[in-house]
Amino acid sequence: MQSLAIMIKKILIDAERLKYPKSGIANVCVSLIKGLDEKGSDFEYTFYGPKKNIPDTKKKFKMIDWKFWQKKISVNTGSFSLIHTAHQLSDYFHTIKSGQKKVVTLHDLNFLHDNSSEQKIAKTTKLVQKNIGNADAVVCISEFVKEDFLKNRELFTLKKNVKVEVIYNGLIFPETTDFSSENKYSFIGKKYILNIGVLFPKKNQEVLLDLISKNDRELVLVTSSAKSAYKEKFLEKIKTLGLEDRVHILENVDNNEKYFLLQHCESYCHPSLAEGFGIPPVEAMYFGKPVFLSKLTSLPEIGGDLAFYFDDFSAEHMQHVYASGMQMYGSKTDEYASQLKERALKFGYLEMAGAYEKLYQELLN
Repeated sequence: MQSLAIMIKKILIDAERLKYPKSGIANVCVSLIKGLDEKGSDFEYTFYGPKKNIPDTKKKFKMIDWKFWQKKISVNTGSFSLIHTAHQLSDYFHTIKSGQKKVVTLHDLNFLHDNSSEQKIAKTTKLVQKNIGNADAVVCISEFVKEDFLKNRELFTLKKNVKVEVIYNGLIFPETTDFSSENKYSFIGKKYILNIGVLFPKKNQEVLLDLISKNDRELVLVTSSAKSAYKEKFLEKIKTLGLEDRVHILENVDNNEKYFLLQHCESYCHPSLAEGFGIPPVEAMYFGKPVFLSKLTSLPEIGGDLAFYFDDFSAEHMQHVYASGMQMYGSKTDEYASQLKERALKFGYLEMAGAYEKLYQELLN
């Protein structure tokens, strides 16, 4: 029995981003924990993050509670065979011991493309380097991110035989279709377009105001945080276009409420300029909702040939795409909704967990 205990390899997963429980990356961490919990495994997993936000598991995984001072006084990782950093901007586990393996998940290199200052680009590049410089495998969350990383590879010093591969983010889909809301929203029962995401310039939500200025739809934004200058500009544009009664901004809604809003929307629109993956469009597809996306970065990988795409963001073009897309969807709603759900299920949490476990095995055997 004792020899078996010696054989079991220990893996530490840095899920520190659970500090922000309503963020997309926190959702991915929860999905990975749930997936590894439900799969049979030859490894012993320990998760690093704020204990209060780490979900309960059947296997009773070990936890290391996140503390702010661990940036300076690092956690002892000597007993682990492999460390997986779940985000390229982690402030933890930058050094590894001889013989240890390391995996880093790269969500995006948006800082190279979003008009950041030279100072910010240099600072962020340095932090990404600290995480991936000693990695044995860099996992990109889409083919787009992988392509972008390989294109900018010369910015980083990497291990000689580093593996670079794609593992799509995996989602936990709701098991019920019975969602209710205690909120008496004025837009329920009306046709509304939904958008979920931080209110940041790269998410480009302001063009949705131009879209609804050309039709009679309501616009509902679910947001967890905002860049103040962009929010100001956004609110100003609402006034300029006279859309005060038709735009609804909801902050920090929980999952149940989010699913309720997805269930009742007419469509989901995501005109993002920079997206490493794109969780909300997948959630909308799961609910069988027509999805309208930009053609930029990773979004065509997510929507495939079932989504409708904006070629540009002029109000007239967007309204044309929207009207023709809704007409096509309306002509075969049940069939279309079923295909959308089927596509969404390809991005499931068990698929993601299985792909990571396979990678851990390859590195440790």
